[in-house]
Amino acid sequence: MSETTTPAETLGSPPAGSRRKLHGNLGVASIVFMVVAAAAPLGVIGGVVPLGIAGGNGAGFPATFVVATIVLLLFSVGFTAMTPHVDEAGAFFSYVRKALGFPVGIGVALVAVVSYVAIEAGVYGLLGPAGASIVELFGGPTLPWWLFALAAFAVTTYLGYRNIALSSRVLAVLLTAEIAIVAILDFVIVVRGGDHGLSTGVVDPHAILSGSVGIGLLFAIISYVGFEATAIFRDEARTPERTIPRATYLSLILIGAFYAVTSWAMISGWGDEEAVSRATDSGSAFLGDTAQRYLGTIGADVITVLYFTSLFACILSFHNVVSRYLFALSQRDVLPASLSRPHGRHGSPHLASLWISGVVAVSVILAVVLQLDPAAQFYTWFAGATTVGIVVLLIATSVAVLAYFWTDARGHSQWRIRVAPSLGLIGLAGALVLILANLKDLVGGSSVLAWVIIGLLVGAFAIGIVIGRRVESRPTSS
Repeated sequence: MSETTTPAETLGSPPAGSRRKLHGNLGVASIVFMVVAAAAPLGVIGGVVPLGIAGGNGAGFPATFVVATIVLLLFSVGFTAMTPHVDEAGAFFSYVRKALGFPVGIGVALVAVVSYVAIEAGVYGLLGPAGASIVELFGGPTLPWWLFALAAFAVTTYLGYRNIALSSRVLAVLLTAEIAIVAILDFVIVVRGGDHGLSTGVVDPHAILSGSVGIGLLFAIISYVGFEATAIFRDEARTPERTIPRATYLSLILIGAFYAVTSWAMISGWGDEEAVSRATDSGSAFLGDTAQRYLGTIGADVITVLYFTSLFACILSFHNVVSRYLFALSQRDVLPASLSRPHGRHGSPHLASLWISGVVAVSVILAVVLQLDPAAQFYTWFAGATTVGIVVLLIATSVAVLAYFWTDARGHSQWRIRVAPSLGLIGLAGALVLILANLKDLVGGSSVLAWVIIGLLVGAFAIGIVIGRRVESRPTSS
């Protein structure tokens, strides 16, 4: 027996055998359903859009979704160019590890884990009250929000333990329903011509540049969190070299079009000035009020129910994503090896899934014990951490793409490996500046909390660097 140092490239790769590797046959549609569900389109329309209209650039807000989509598509050009050269399911950290080294990759991985766990836990703070409102809507008693969070948690834990195909089928049903009802609302508003004719704010430079464009773009970027998770399903995808790029582009285009069209329709439904006034005054009730006006009581009730299921779909999607992050880290011996052993029958990362459920359960219990407001505090604080973390991950991946192709274009055009990634990086860097400048407002006006969030993410990255270096230098027997 002799001692040898493990090569860095070998460290970054999963085991050659299949015992610690996930398997599946997911096509483009299945991955798109999970990614779009993670974006929680109905949740964004009901929660983020009113904030963007009220605090951002008013009637010009739909145009910010167009800008955000373009920036993320530019990012995806380089991201998908590198995909065939990253033969492992680790999403961002696999790309960063490949170009910038194993320790940096592990640092990025821990930032990703913190970001995804935060959003999964935080959304329970929206789901709980949404469930309580449904019971009250149908004449039931006022129940504590955590009862509904507990029920959703149990279902999420069960589905996360099972095969990914089951989760994808559940998400497909829920996502189809929520998109269908919003599409109907959009259609009715457009056919009726809105309150004062259809809004022209989406193409009017004066409207687009009015108010606070920065805040508008900030809320638009937040709405896409989760689209990048296409690559985490690599091992479970059918022909991933083709499936992952197609799913990435299709997810972005669908999300962007849905948000832009629906926010434009909702503004048209009230008229530019009235829409800004109502979004400011009614906030999360803006969607319900619009539905009540154009679809009647039944339509508004249906949207209330589907808002709840949209949030559940979001939680389930992020749970699947972060479970696979843990599985991938375990494959590389950063976490206990037991976490990278798939379930014998379901082929799922069942132990990694249970770990995540445990962390989320502790977070929700603490929120209840500390009597945090589920939406204004619990969700907002956690969403703030996720927003910063995900944009940082996008920036790191953009840098990794540029570095990877720096000396060898590998047959790609300059547009694909230089120009588009650079433009995307500039756009993302601008978004990060906006987010950090407004982070205090995102987390309830607390500068201390804003710095705590930044410190948490920086700490996660630093810990990952240390762990990565230790694993990289660990001697192995041969």
